[in-house]
Amino acid sequence: MYKIIKKEKIAESIYSITVDAPKIAAKRMAGQFIVLITDEKGERVPLTIAGSDRDKGTIDIVFQAVGHTTKQLAALEVGDCIRDILGPLGHPTHIENFGTAVCIGGGLGIALAMPITEALHEAGNNVISIISARNESLLLMEDRLHEISNELLIATDDGSKGFHGFPTQILQEMIDNKKKVDIVFAVGPVPLMGAVCKVTKPYKIKTIVSLNPIMVDATGMCGACRVEVGGKTKFACVDGPEFDGHEVDFDTLMKRLKVYNDTDKEESLKDTQAEPCSMEEEKAKTYKIVEEELSSQPVLLEFGKKPKVPRQIMPQQDSETRKKNFKEVPFGYSVEQAQREATRCLQCKKPLCFEGCPVNIDIPAFIKLIGEGDYIGAARKIKETNGLPAVCGRVCPQEDQCEKVCVVGKKGNPVSIGSLERFVADYEREHGDIFIPEIPEKTGHKIAVVGSGPAGLTVAGDLAKKGHDVTIFETLHKAGGVLIYGIPEFRLPKSIVESEIDYLKKLGVKIELNSIIGKTETVDELLNDGFGAVFLGTGAGLPMFMQIPGENLNGVYSANEYLTRVNLMKAYDPEYETPILRRKRVAVLGAGNVAMDSARTALRLGGEHVYVVYRRSRTEMPARIEEVHHGQQEGLEFKYLMNPIRIIGDENGWVKGLECIKMRLGEPDESGRRRPIPIEGTETVLDVECVIVAIGNGPNPLVPTTTPGLKTNRRGNIVADEESGLTSKKGVFAGGDIVTGAATVILAMGAGKKAAVAIDNYVMGRELKSCTV
Repeated sequence: MYKIIKKEKIAESIYSITVDAPKIAAKRMAGQFIVLITDEKGERVPLTIAGSDRDKGTIDIVFQAVGHTTKQLAALEVGDCIRDILGPLGHPTHIENFGTAVCIGGGLGIALAMPITEALHEAGNNVISIISARNESLLLMEDRLHEISNELLIATDDGSKGFHGFPTQILQEMIDNKKKVDIVFAVGPVPLMGAVCKVTKPYKIKTIVSLNPIMVDATGMCGACRVEVGGKTKFACVDGPEFDGHEVDFDTLMKRLKVYNDTDKEESLKDTQAEPCSMEEEKAKTYKIVEEELSSQPVLLEFGKKPKVPRQIMPQQDSETRKKNFKEVPFGYSVEQAQREATRCLQCKKPLCFEGCPVNIDIPAFIKLIGEGDYIGAARKIKETNGLPAVCGRVCPQEDQCEKVCVVGKKGNPVSIGSLERFVADYEREHGDIFIPEIPEKTGHKIAVVGSGPAGLTVAGDLAKKGHDVTIFETLHKAGGVLIYGIPEFRLPKSIVESEIDYLKKLGVKIELNSIIGKTETVDELLNDGFGAVFLGTGAGLPMFMQIPGENLNGVYSANEYLTRVNLMKAYDPEYETPILRRKRVAVLGAGNVAMDSARTALRLGGEHVYVVYRRSRTEMPARIEEVHHGQQEGLEFKYLMNPIRIIGDENGWVKGLECIKMRLGEPDESGRRRPIPIEGTETVLDVECVIVAIGNGPNPLVPTTTPGLKTNRRGNIVADEESGLTSKKGVFAGGDIVTGAATVILAMGAGKKAAVAIDNYVMGRELKSCTV
C-alpha cells in the first residue's frame, strides 16, 4: 500500500498528490512514469511522475479525473492508500546542454513537462517554456515555471491570458523571426504534439514527444502500447515513452487511443454476458451419472495385476454450458474414481514414469497411497519434490512426460497420473489438512528470486525448506507469473494458484510485489544488499508479432495482452474495470497452448465464429491434445494450411478482415516439422472483427540489459548451465523460459529444482559442478 501524504486540487478536475514511495523516489528520473491500481477491481493506469523527493521518499503525481480509475484516485484523501504502484518505468529523458530548448506543455501536460523543464534548466540550457490551456483557470504551475525557465510564454484558446490562440502559433512565430531553437520537447494531448511536429519538421528541429498510450503491464509483456515510429512498431512502455516526434505516426496513435469507450463496453456486455448457472448443481448431476456408470464396471482389488477397469474419464461441464462461463471445465475425480484409477497402476519395480517426471515425483508411491485410501499421505508424498501439485495436475502435459512412458500405456491407455495428482492436491486443500514440513534451523543466507512464475516458485520453496531466507521479487501486483496472467480460469482457477502460493508463504517465503528488477533495483544492487545468490526466473514475456500489414489496427491483440486483461485483470467480469473487446468473429493466429487459450477465451466472450489459423496441418500442432479436443467440442473452427499475410482495416482503423494464403507442406525444417510453402494465387479473406496473435514470446530484455556480465544468446535468452542454472555472472542463476525460450510449466519447475540444489551448494560453500556458460 502507498500512502497519500499530500493532496491538492490545482485546477478544475486536475489534482496533485504526493505519495510515499521511497524505492520509486530513489530511482525516478525526468520523463519516467508509474502504473497504479486504486483497488482490487481497478484498472492498471499509467501516469507520469511529476516530481519526487528522494530524502523524503515521496513522488508527485498530477492527473485529471476523467475516467473511472482517475475519479477513484481523486476521491482518496490524505492518509488513504493506493493499492499498487509500479515504477519508475520507461527510459528517462536524455538531458544535456542542447543550447536553446523549448518545452511545450498543453493542459495537464504542463505539469507533466515540469520534470523535463527542471532537468534542462539544471543542465544549463536556455529554456523557453510555452504553456497552453483552454482558459486561464486551467493554466498550471506558472510560478514554478517562471523560476526554471529563461522565458515563459502563455497561450489560451479563449484569450483570457497571454496569446489568444495555440502554442504552435507562438512556436511558428519564433521560427519565422529566426529565433534560435535547438530542440523542442512537447508533452500533452496527442493532437497538440502532432501539431508541434508539423511545425518543426520542415526546419529539421529535433522534436521529442512523450507518449502515454493504453497500457496493461507496462513492462513490455503485453504490447498494448504499440506505436508506429519510423515505420516500425515500438512499445511505448519499454522503448519510450519519449520518441522522435517526426517519426511518430500520430494518425494511427489517435485511432488506437479510441479503442475502448464505455458505450462499447456496455453494449458488448449486454450482448455476450454469459447466462448464470449453478456449477454445484451441474457437478452433482454429473457425478451421479458417473457413479451409475461405475456401478457396472468391475473392480480391481490388488495392485500389480493386469488392469480390469478402463481409464477413468474425469467428469466435466457440458460443452454448450461451459463455453458461456469461465468456470473450470473438469470437475475432478470422485473418491471412487480415484480409487479405481489408482488400481490400474502396476507398481513397477523400475518405474519409467518416475524418470519421465521433470520434478522427480515418486509416482508409484503416491498412487499406492491413494489405493490405500490415504489421500492426505499421497499429497504429502508429492510435495516432497513438487510444491505445486494442484497446478501440475491441471496444466502439466503428462501425455508427453510421465504418462508417455507408463507401462500400462503400452497395450492400452496409461494410468491417468495427472488426474490423480490433481485429486489428492484438491482433497488436501478442501479438507484443510495442509502439512507444513519442519524447517531446519535458519542458515543466515538470503536468496533473491526474480519472478514468481513456475521456476521462481519452485526455487523459492525448495530453498526455504533448506532453511534459507528467500524473497521473491515480482513485477506485477499479484504473484504467480504466467499461472496468473497467462492460463485462463477455466483451465487453472486463480484460487488454486493463490492456495499454492500461500503454502510457500507458510514455508517462510517472502514476496515483494510491484518490484521491477532492472528499474526499482538491479541484480547488482540485490547482491550488494546482502543476498548471497540471485535466481532469474523472469520467463518469456515479450510478445512476437507477424510483421504483416495491419497489426496496429484496433481489434488486434497480442495473446499476452488479451489473456492478461481477462486472467489477471478479470475483464470478463463486469464488476472489474479493465475493458476487453468482445467480438463475434475472431481469428487466432497460431496453434500452441496459448493460441488455444486465446481462442477458447474468445468463445466465452461472445465469439460466434472463432477461427484458429495455422500454417501447418493438425499433425504439427504443438497444442496439447486435450486442449484441442476441448476446443473442438466448444465449436472452434480450425483453418489449417493457411498463413495470414495482411490484416484489413476500415476507414476508422478497425479490423474488418484477415487475408490469408493457402499453404502446402514441404520437407521438414530445423524444428522437425514439415516446412509450409505458400501456394500462389490462393489468397482468401476471412470476415473477422478481431485478430489475436499467438505465435510465441521472446525474452524480456530488461534484466539482461541492466546486468553487466550476464551473457545472453542471439535470441536474448540468458545463457545458463542446464544442470545447475549457473550463469556467466558470479552468484547469479537462471532457469525456465528466460533460458530455454517459451516451454511448459513443468519444465520450468524442473529447471527451478536443479537451480535450487546448485544455489544451496553455492551459498553453503560446497563445491559446484564445473560448467561452461
